[in-house]
Amino acid sequence: MKRLIIQTLAATALLTTTAAVLATPTQDGKGRYAEVNGLKMYYEIHGTGRPLVVLHGAFGWAVVFPTLAKNRQVIAIEMQGHGHTADIDRPLTYEQMADDTAALLKQLKIEQADLFGYSMGGNVAMAVAIRHPKLVRKLVTAGSHYGKLEDAYDAEVVAQFKSLSPDNFAPKELKDPYDKVAPDPKKWPVLVTKIKKMGSEFKGFAREEMRSIKAHVMVTIGDRDVVRPEHAVEMFRLIPNAQLAVFPGGDHFMLWTNPETLLAPIATFLDAPMPKTKL
Repeated sequence: MKRLIIQTLAATALLTTTAAVLATPTQDGKGRYAEVNGLKMYYEIHGTGRPLVVLHGAFGWAVVFPTLAKNRQVIAIEMQGHGHTADIDRPLTYEQMADDTAALLKQLKIEQADLFGYSMGGNVAMAVAIRHPKLVRKLVTAGSHYGKLEDAYDAEVVAQFKSLSPDNFAPKELKDPYDKVAPDPKKWPVLVTKIKKMGSEFKGFAREEMRSIKAHVMVTIGDRDVVRPEHAVEMFRLIPNAQLAVFPGGDHFMLWTNPETLLAPIATFLDAPMPKTKL
């Protein structure tokens, strides 16, 4: 049986401990900031090679995976209101976070990059590919969705998500890391409110937008993810140049519980020569 969304979010404790092991120091020992669209965005750069942008999930922070950083320049971003990046007076939307990501790449003079997005980060990555197609070469999503919650999740999971309360949702595994690095830890209830609003009000990307994606895409999902496998199949069929990987027994946290199972095929996908594009 699939986990409820509250259990799903709280179980991100695995992210805390595993990320500490997987993450490597920045090249100069410090993160960096860039002014993009009125936002002071935190990011880290690791390694050298073809650029790969890593986009975290909701309530997450910058993580670098050694398997993906072996022969790449990994750019790990902390999006609005997450990690070291302070919130500003505007809603959270996948489209705005995509525009922020694109603005950062332009500042870094990166004309084209690969993107890997986990959960919320995968939604943002798809928005980048839709809104800034020339910036994206290859794209990988993990446990992400293109449609509204009611289409992507089971009804019970949707109800649990919509019941999130900023007054009492503060799992230690997420809140403690936030408190350590957030410019203003008192903004936690605001972040919860904005994420809930964004998820609840997201109408989904239009099918025409999904069909317009020019990047080569790998859709990954566990067969026990919070996103229904049927929804992942829809994503795969809509995107012209897409692959689909469904992992038996995998849930929303396989990136943290069994990372190499997911990361090894992702690395293979990113390393492979660009296939011929569908007409």
